[in-house]
Amino acid sequence: MRAYSNWQWHLDEAFVNIDGKTLYLWRAVDHEGEVLESFVTKRHDRKAALKFLRKTMKRFGRTYVIVTDKLRSFGAAMKVIGNADKQETGRWLNNRADNSHQPFRRRERAMLRFRRTRSLQNFVSVHASVHNHFNQERHLYNRSNFKLNRAAALTGWRGLCAD
Repeated sequence: MRAYSNWQWHLDEAFVNIDGKTLYLWRAVDHEGEVLESFVTKRHDRKAALKFLRKTMKRFGRTYVIVTDKLRSFGAAMKVIGNADKQETGRWLNNRADNSHQPFRRRERAMLRFRRTRSLQNFVSVHASVHNHFNQERHLYNRSNFKLNRAAALTGWRGLCAD
């Protein structure tokens, strides 16, 4: 468990259509933009938000601040858990979580959408871990350091794939 992920979380949901049915992709992103958890549900209510929050907290522990959009399901779930005082909502506060959907959407378009819920859940969990591994926050480094970090990530990936 990484302690730095407990500082601030950004929670958001996105709509995904499979065969004309709307599914909801819940996503938790930490303050550095790393995807912590992705979860697909059929419903968009307090029960689904509560299940997502409990799953994330079980894996990463409690957080100091949870930033959400103004979806009422998050507020209701926070009251049940007892984190209502840690929730922050605002007009642009949750941009980090909204922007974390973009790489997923690009890949979704390239794959010509999804056919089944299970394949969506499997893809989302794998895509998040791979994206976290290769996302190097390019704007924080000069070119030479960025290339070194990217080469180290690629070496690590090749080591994982070789085993």
